[in-house]
Amino acid sequence: MKRTLIEVFLALALVGTGVFGWMNWQQSRSEQAKVAGLTSAAAEAAQKSGDVAKAIQTAQKEITAEREEMAGVKAKSQQFDAVKASLANGTTLADLESAYKTQKTLSAERQLGLGALRMLTKGNSDPATIEAFNKALELSDWASRKKTICAAQIGLAAAGQKVKVMGDCLPAGATTEPKDANAADTQAEANKGAPKKGADKQAARSWEYAGAKGPDRWVKEFPTCGKGQSQSPLNITGPFAKSSANIAADYKVGPLKIINTGYTIQINVPDGSKLRIDSVPFNLIEFHFHRPSEEQIDGKPMAMVGHFVHKSAAGKLAVLSVLFKEGNENPGIKTLWAHAPPQEGPEVVPDRITFNPSNLLPREFDFYAYEGSLTTPPCTEGVTYYVLKSTVNISREQVNAFPFRANARPVQPRNGRVITSG
Repeated sequence: MKRTLIEVFLALALVGTGVFGWMNWQQSRSEQAKVAGLTSAAAEAAQKSGDVAKAIQTAQKEITAEREEMAGVKAKSQQFDAVKASLANGTTLADLESAYKTQKTLSAERQLGLGALRMLTKGNSDPATIEAFNKALELSDWASRKKTICAAQIGLAAAGQKVKVMGDCLPAGATTEPKDANAADTQAEANKGAPKKGADKQAARSWEYAGAKGPDRWVKEFPTCGKGQSQSPLNITGPFAKSSANIAADYKVGPLKIINTGYTIQINVPDGSKLRIDSVPFNLIEFHFHRPSEEQIDGKPMAMVGHFVHKSAAGKLAVLSVLFKEGNENPGIKTLWAHAPPQEGPEVVPDRITFNPSNLLPREFDFYAYEGSLTTPPCTEGVTYYVLKSTVNISREQVNAFPFRANARPVQPRNGRVITSG
């Protein structure tokens, strides 16, 4: 009996020892898990600490850069304040206005300068300031006055107008949207086919020759295109009044400067070539092409037309229209097409290649004349057209080699305008 009790006691002791050992083992595992967790947390905290240190270092660099930039802004602000203070008495503005009174019309650049001076002198709420900037826009076309258009748009925005400044006019990363969410459409639409950078150039453009942004939709972005009463091109039909004007081209040989704008092939002309209208010189700025011809004669278009764009010293625009009829190969066109970029891009100046614009003119200079507009947005009016009656040959192959299948605006309502013949 005694032995039995001893065995039972030993068994219970053994079980107790096992239970005690198992409990110690479990506690040890728990402690190990806690240590591992604390180790992981410590490592994570160390990583976060490193990230925070890097973030602090980056922030310090950005703060330093911002301080340097603010120093530059402060310097420019001081310069601006000095200029504004020197013009505050209005004497300079009065002198400029007095000088301009003798001129019937002001160029886009002079309107821009007048607007800037008015803003500095009288503030951005001055109605004449806004009027000057708007006139600068109306007189400008993108092809030759991008800087003027950008300055006028930014000036209108600074004057508190609801203007959508074009992306090409802003620094990289800046928004083109007006601060007022309801100010999406304005009258400051002056993009005359400026090429856009990026993968989808078609989507970036504000107008096209067909589709959702075609000529019948231009009015949405460019009101003058739809509301103007003297729009181009026209269908040239009689009766005609007699013209007393005399025109003569005096074009010079110069280096070929050719560009594919994404809308046409354009040749930029160096200084020296002129069209004389009643002895008044108009400088040839550029010439470009449309297919088919934008002008029609008795309802019939030609294969193509060349528009030679001129500007007088007073800023008046005159376009000489040369109609191309399908026939023999044109040597001048052959030279141009040989160097014309097939895709939209920057101006190309081929090495040692020269060109005389007169190579594309007919011998006779009989013409039809009328008052019209630019045939591309913003459709600025006040442009005199001289459409030559004599045509120039161009071969079918040369027409087909033109990289634009159709880039002609439809003819516009005559609205009672007189077409003269001279």
